[in-house]
Amino acid sequence: MSNLKKVVWGTAILGLVICGVIVYQIYNAIFSPNTAFENDEAFVFVPSNADFPEVKNIMEPLLKDVGSFEAVAERKGYVAQIRGGKYAISKGMNNNEIINSLRSANIPVRVSFNNQETVEDLAGRISEQLEADSVSLLKALRDTTFLIENGFDAENVITPYLPNTYEFFWNTGPEQFRERMLNEYARFWNKERRSKAEKLGITPTEVTALAAIVQKETAKIDERPRVAGVYLNRLKKGMLLQADPTVIFAIKKETGNFDTIIKRVLYRDLEMDSPYNTYKKLGVPPGPITMPDISSLEAVLNPEKHNYLYFVVDVSNFGYHMFASTLQQHNRNKVQYVRWLNQQKIRR
Repeated sequence: MSNLKKVVWGTAILGLVICGVIVYQIYNAIFSPNTAFENDEAFVFVPSNADFPEVKNIMEPLLKDVGSFEAVAERKGYVAQIRGGKYAISKGMNNNEIINSLRSANIPVRVSFNNQETVEDLAGRISEQLEADSVSLLKALRDTTFLIENGFDAENVITPYLPNTYEFFWNTGPEQFRERMLNEYARFWNKERRSKAEKLGITPTEVTALAAIVQKETAKIDERPRVAGVYLNRLKKGMLLQADPTVIFAIKKETGNFDTIIKRVLYRDLEMDSPYNTYKKLGVPPGPITMPDISSLEAVLNPEKHNYLYFVVDVSNFGYHMFASTLQQHNRNKVQYVRWLNQQKIRR
């Protein structure tokens, strides 16, 4: 074999070796496992406005080789197509699988909220579970145009938010959150429930305001239909609701301190000039004093039928109440409760 042929063959073999090495490196970069954590799964939260350097910083503690991850991300075009969200990275994933997950496998989070008293409380609670901050959430929830278009106002702004657990994408925006909750509210208020409210002579927003009082009056779900029946009986007779929780709410609203703990309503409190003072103002308050559970809403829509007009805490069975049809009987029941308050030295 001539020297020229030897050179050609040698060059060809060297080229094949180099190509093989390159192909092997590319294959390793794409398909070799590249996770550095021991758990079966790790979750990554990518902000909506993140750029690739930020994503790389987020991913770095989870990867064995950040450089190969970056190379594959560039090759697959991910660096220009970043999407916010929550993503799951499984142990042993390679760069190709990791990029595919970050690009298209946004997974939902479970968002829960219970009986928040104010829209500020709601915004704060949601901001702990979604990307949106409490300021942007509060702005969206209070948006006047949104409220007017959907039949709400500043007093009943929390009405369409039904306490429960829902699935959202972590990067759901404030406007998307309120629209989803409005849809849930509309789904709850189906034809059957609207018909029940109409027969009771109250609107859906009034049902919520009344259910909020029931919610505050008793934690016992089985007692809520009976308590609701009392207030509905009072409304039918044109009586004042005289609900202590509304007075407590009025005090908190006036002072601006919703962390205040009030265990005993005093006679002077009953003289407050507030639309929430149901000892002075006839009818249902202008808005809910808390977010009522669905059980409280259902209690108002399906009240127990009875003649009771009064109730007071049952000191022999705490959590429940003693009910009465006459003021005379109620006053006898009330003596026991007042005596117990004094024995416990509860002044406020």
